[in-house]
Amino acid sequence: MSRPRAYVLVAALAAVPRAIALAHERGHILAAFADKGDIFARTLARSGTYGFLPGHPSAYTQPLYGFFLAPLYWILGRHWEVVGIAQIAVAIGTALVVYEIGRRVVSPATGVVAAALATLHPYLVWHDVHVNREILDQFLAASIVLLVIVLVDRRSAAVAVLLGVAFGLAILGNVRLALLPFLLGAFVLWRTGVSRRTLTLVATALVVAGVVVAPWMIRNDVSVGCFVVTTDARALWKANNPNTYRTLTHGGWIDAVPPLPGAPPSPQDAYERYVATGRLTPTDECAQMRFYSHKTHAFWLHHPGDKAKLALLSAQMLWQPSVVETGGRPGAGTWIDTLRTSSEPLFAIPLYVLAIAGLLVVPRFFAALALLIAVYQTAVAMLFVGVTRYRVPWDFVLCILASAALVAAVRRVRETGRVVPARRPQVEP
Repeated sequence: MSRPRAYVLVAALAAVPRAIALAHERGHILAAFADKGDIFARTLARSGTYGFLPGHPSAYTQPLYGFFLAPLYWILGRHWEVVGIAQIAVAIGTALVVYEIGRRVVSPATGVVAAALATLHPYLVWHDVHVNREILDQFLAASIVLLVIVLVDRRSAAVAVLLGVAFGLAILGNVRLALLPFLLGAFVLWRTGVSRRTLTLVATALVVAGVVVAPWMIRNDVSVGCFVVTTDARALWKANNPNTYRTLTHGGWIDAVPPLPGAPPSPQDAYERYVATGRLTPTDECAQMRFYSHKTHAFWLHHPGDKAKLALLSAQMLWQPSVVETGGRPGAGTWIDTLRTSSEPLFAIPLYVLAIAGLLVVPRFFAALALLIAVYQTAVAMLFVGVTRYRVPWDFVLCILASAALVAAVRRVRETGRVVPARRPQVEP
């Protein structure tokens, strides 16, 4: 299949099922399950303030998704068609990037199969058309992997700059990725060998990432009072306190963790109170951030056994093939629940098995990269908390491994008439 035809096929596979899901869910796209960034985007489009309320700047969320939505709301209005079509466009872009990764790493056929698996992921078809920031996480994750591969191959300054931009945007979208640039920078040095040029390229990517993130942190320092990406340390505390394990094992999500007695209201609490009563409650985001950061560190220090048990549970929740079911989840008790509990394991279990087989088929450098990403995901989940929605933006890596195994098996059957173990390519790209 030619590259243009592959692009058309992959784009159609991404767009058609999501368009059907969008048409079915049109009444719920903006009415339920909305990300916090949606509130910030509405305020920014209406008043020029990035926060819960006009005139009150906030850093209580990672900013990228709100910045993605705000121009759409300002130019086209806040409508389900606007959000849905924009997010389908991002999903198409992600599928095309996954195709390019598979094409470069193994073969065009592998690229097509990998893009098909990644974009037809049953969890994502529904999730991608709703107001959720993971749609950008997927695109940036795939872009980062592609740019790392291209940088190793070409050792180009322009590619290093693009990689740095992708790193910076990814951190603005998900602060859990803050250490990933250093890890992948080390991977590039391992793959290419340490030299003045490669050190310069890696340093360029890291510096550019810092340049992308710095304006937002400076804005927070000036307007909010602290030099951070986000002040929402309460989310970290909710994932790390003596009540978290019991809450998760009894069907609740971390939002159901009992609040600390006497704790000051969060900016989100103050916003919800304002919507309900019209009264504005003053909050100090930076003081609250330091308060919850201290509580989190105290839990790690004084309850290491509880933290270890919680970390193992978090890793399990990240990688279990069934969707984690918690109280208050979107669509609880509806056909969506049935679809999640039935289709996701049917997709994820074979994907895991084929991905493991694919580690023996793909070039060694990509197998190492895939394992590195999986280790990082697991470590971050153990530090914070793991759940299906945090894993799926990176599932395209598993899809590439799985597609390599599938394509190799089909090729062997055609050549020999039986399935035999595939050999790893002798020449790596």
